[in-house]
Amino acid sequence: MTVPRIVVVGLGPGHPSLVTAGTLAAIEAVPVRFLRTDRHPSATLVAGATTFDHHYESADTFDDVYLRITADLLAAAAQHGEVLYAVPGSPRVLERTVDLLDAEAATGSVGLEVVAAMSFVDLAWVRLGIDPFEQGVRLVDAHRFASAAAGERGPLLVAHCHSRRVLSDVKLAVGDPPTEPVVVLQRLGLPDEHVTTVSWADLDRSVEPDHLTALFIPTLAAPVAGEVQAFVELVARLRTECPWDAEQTHRTLSRHLIEETYEVLEALDAVGDGGPDAALEDYAHLEEELGDLLFQIVFHTTLATEAGAFGLAEVARGIHDKLIHRHPHVFGLVEVEGSQDVVANWEQIKKVEKGRASVFDGIPFHLPALLYATKIHKKASTLGIDLSAEVPAAGAALAAAADGALQSAGRYVQPLHVLGELRDTIACDISKARRELGWEPATELLGGMRASIRWCLERGVAL
Repeated sequence: MTVPRIVVVGLGPGHPSLVTAGTLAAIEAVPVRFLRTDRHPSATLVAGATTFDHHYESADTFDDVYLRITADLLAAAAQHGEVLYAVPGSPRVLERTVDLLDAEAATGSVGLEVVAAMSFVDLAWVRLGIDPFEQGVRLVDAHRFASAAAGERGPLLVAHCHSRRVLSDVKLAVGDPPTEPVVVLQRLGLPDEHVTTVSWADLDRSVEPDHLTALFIPTLAAPVAGEVQAFVELVARLRTECPWDAEQTHRTLSRHLIEETYEVLEALDAVGDGGPDAALEDYAHLEEELGDLLFQIVFHTTLATEAGAFGLAEVARGIHDKLIHRHPHVFGLVEVEGSQDVVANWEQIKKVEKGRASVFDGIPFHLPALLYATKIHKKASTLGIDLSAEVPAAGAALAAAADGALQSAGRYVQPLHVLGELRDTIACDISKARRELGWEPATELLGGMRASIRWCLERGVAL
């Protein structure tokens, strides 16, 4: 069976004369053609192309636009065997749809060829008269400026500045306005090219942005997300100037991490479910406790940085990428019917990521016994497995306790009453195990849950 194929080309920064020969040859060779948008001066070179501009008008977010475009391209490739997809600039510069196509190509479901092209950044360096490598310029998407430029002081080249709302978002992301003017680059390489400088205050006032507008920010007075960066620098200073902080290791800090976590949980109990009924002083306490927990996280990260392992940026990037990968229903093409599907997908993706034989691998044995047992049953339930049904002896006491509590409390009583009965039954069982049988309940519960897992694995129950 022939794998469908998508050829991606870039239309350059603007003027048709800047489109490469390779791009023109690809356009000529592939008759079924698509344009991400026809709002580009070189779009006329792709004759007979279908545009995706309608998605920009109907979708709620840009991420949704890119997902719809990707889905349409995959469907068209499956139908026609080969299609051409033309994007503004270079396919490898700030093109989210190409990233999504890369991910699909990695699965083997579609072939992908990306043809090299000139980007607007090539003209930007010429107009600015700088070497981006020597200057250390960072390329940033204006749609994600607050996160993409976090910790940066400049210089920054900011793309996708197509509206005043976007320019306002960029301004609001910076706490201390820079004193040096910003360079506005518009329609580079076209007859109406315009390059000018504006003050930070006038950025969203005097500039008339369009889809070919970019910014060059030479320096910022303080880093974007400066509070976080300042905190990281503070912890690093404590390591060098405070004797107590200098003595700490991952091991000596571990108990503090546990203590701060429990204090956060206590603060969360006070806040409850939140909403208008939660007291502001409870939220203030929660803010303080979250700060203490953040200190522990940054402290451990600082130790890792000193060891040459990773820094806070790597931690943030890692969890950022992990969440995207584990939410294919948000950032990919997977469809779900509800939260149960989300949890099931999460566990299966995690299982593949970690190379684990079952979803139970990786649950820490040193968890408190009841928490360990709860996680085992919860993991099993995400796969539609009832351990008490699969394992004749496993969970029998707990099931009996629950049934007894339901019968004595009545089927239609308030759930809290049932929970009270169940708590009493569990407490009595624990007392009986210790007093009459001489068992250590926590040890027996851990052993029983591990035996349940072994029983399932030996009998081929899919975990």
